[in-house]
Amino acid sequence: MKQIDLKIPATSANLGLGFDSIGVAVTKFLKIRAYENDEFKVDFLNPDLDILPPGEDNLIISTAKSIARKYNKEMPPVRVEMDSEIPLAHGLGSSSSAIVAGIEIAAYFCDLNLSDHDKIMLGCDIEGHPDNIGPCITGGVFVGYYNQGELYYHVLDDIDFSLIVSVPNYMINTNEARRALPDSYDRQTAVTQNAVNNVMLFSLFNKEYVDMGRLMMKDQFHEIYRRPLIKEFDDIKETALKNDAYATVISGAGPSVMTLCSKNDIPRILNDLENIENVVHEELEIYKK
Repeated sequence: MKQIDLKIPATSANLGLGFDSIGVAVTKFLKIRAYENDEFKVDFLNPDLDILPPGEDNLIISTAKSIARKYNKEMPPVRVEMDSEIPLAHGLGSSSSAIVAGIEIAAYFCDLNLSDHDKIMLGCDIEGHPDNIGPCITGGVFVGYYNQGELYYHVLDDIDFSLIVSVPNYMINTNEARRALPDSYDRQTAVTQNAVNNVMLFSLFNKEYVDMGRLMMKDQFHEIYRRPLIKEFDDIKETALKNDAYATVISGAGPSVMTLCSKNDIPRILNDLENIENVVHEELEIYKK
């Protein structure tokens, strides 16, 4: 009997300036075991997942079936055992990890022999952008461009900073977070954002993390519009920065908040963050494949 075991990382998208183009894989995981069965079925090993559909309309199964059809294959029925450390609808890539699981399951059971580039392209065709899908597959910090079937990306995993994720006790629907954004931006905003993002990326590559962090917090595309949806954001940011964090930004569409900092500063930052109620704070590392 064919069987595959998968461990797919959570992701934090945007990193301030990289709207729909930059993401990082982090050490929380979706864990999957899939094996041949007489029908499609998903068993949830974590009660937090019970709100998800257990049959063919589950995102993992529906993705696997659609990928198989794309390659003119028939996806054999599988039973999927699913466990996850990734909170649902909290800006940590829970849906992207499920899509990647579906792609990997289809690739394995239909013998598709897909490259990482192929998998990212398939995921982008579903999500429309690469910032969560990419790092799920490659690990590290992912910088990507996708448009109408054209994909370019780079991965950086030689990174010395650490992460703290702050997870509020409520969800924000991704569609709601998208509706908070304007339909267009003025020319000067676009020019400024482009310049700041270019310099931020060079600071990241050169390990100039203080400059990277300052630039990362100059976003004008999404964070200024989504910040009001996260009532704890300003307190988290102020607390982290006064303890020498490099940057605090919204993770994906929120409400999770990601703080980038030196590993040496984590105990002090975490200690002060614990004073913010209704939020769980946790040290994470960047997942490297």
